[in-house]
Amino acid sequence: MVELLRTNDLVLISFIEALLAGAGIECFVADQYMSAVEGSLGFLPRRILVADGETTRARQVLRDAGLEEELKRDEREARRRPAFQRG
Repeated sequence: MVELLRTNDLVLISFIEALLAGAGIECFVADQYMSAVEGSLGFLPRRILVADGETTRARQVLRDAGLEEELKRDEREARRRPAFQRG
């Protein structure tokens, strides 16, 4: 599985799940239960993962829905993460 993006925005996560499901792309939201452990402080973002072969199509679905900035923002943040934290 490949990380599509990471965010703490629960509404955005639900929207992306619905978009991907509508396009027939299965996704997995990783770390969604970590908020209980971290106390909902927001320092452990949830990650949206898709199958390796669906990455390009999933990114296009999000771009078509006007979420290109979310993808770009996450890509910029990924470059700042230490190598061991990159997807």
